[in-house]
Amino acid sequence: MDTCANAKIEETRIRGQTLYVPSTEICGRTVIVTGKWIRTAEIKDEGVVEGVTVEDPDSFITKLKESNLKADLFTFAQRPPEITPKYDYHRDWDNWAAIPTACFEDWWESLSQVSRKNVRRAGRRGVVVKAISFDDDLVKGVHRIYNSIQIRDGRLFWHYGQDVDSVRRSLATYLDRSEFIGAYLGEELIGFLKMVYVDDTATIFHIISMDEHYDKRPQNALIAKAAEVCGQKSVSHLIYGKFIYGNKRRSSLVEFKRRNGFQQVNFPRYYIPLTPRGELFVRLRLYRGVSGLLPEPILYLALSCRDWYYKRISTNLTLQRNKFAGVA
Repeated sequence: MDTCANAKIEETRIRGQTLYVPSTEICGRTVIVTGKWIRTAEIKDEGVVEGVTVEDPDSFITKLKESNLKADLFTFAQRPPEITPKYDYHRDWDNWAAIPTACFEDWWESLSQVSRKNVRRAGRRGVVVKAISFDDDLVKGVHRIYNSIQIRDGRLFWHYGQDVDSVRRSLATYLDRSEFIGAYLGEELIGFLKMVYVDDTATIFHIISMDEHYDKRPQNALIAKAAEVCGQKSVSHLIYGKFIYGNKRRSSLVEFKRRNGFQQVNFPRYYIPLTPRGELFVRLRLYRGVSGLLPEPILYLALSCRDWYYKRISTNLTLQRNKFAGVA
């Protein structure tokens, strides 16, 4: 990669894919560059970095410009609880989906009757939820779950088809700060949650369950158990990604988070152009991506078309697999 000829190469995962990208160390942080047309510099795994993300932004940006890491844009967030903008850079609002977990009983009582009923339903239908260790049984169970799901959130599920070793590597990140919670039906793992402790919060890295057991509400039970564990460890908040992604204000995921007591917490994210191309990119707010730029009605139309397309692919894959197996 000639634009970063002397930079180190760092392994990172983006949407389930393992990528090897240029990187460098600045002020104790690993900075990576991603993107082809616009090369964006960011802190690797920023969401689980402990402490203040960037202590002295002016000094940090100067060192970034002097490094061998060539980028058009640098972005970093000013994370809660400090949500009042502190720096005079171009900024936009980012957000978390978070629930306060310092007192589990308070969170539980804040839920609607339907949400509490869903958690109890899991238990009535035989689902046992408990904290579990990272071991071969977990890896094999997660591998089985992943390969039972072809389509998720309206697109091809990126973990579908992975081998056991790939699943083990993806689960093994930040093990010293990780907690795994499993949902079992008898001896079978039908769902799991991984969360990583960050300062006094916990971030959900992954939560998933088998579609065939949706009626047992294992994911609601997993959230409740995670909140309970956080309360026992005096963790202030449980974070589940963003509450709103771009202009997607209505989706099954948003509704799931809302029903489980997650709330939107806004905080500033800064975008600092490093080249003329980066300056244009920031001025036009292209960092918002397609979901943040399209008007909501057009966005939902596009998402509906995408859902139809991937469902058709899934049906064709199932037919081909059955035909190959001699079923059809």
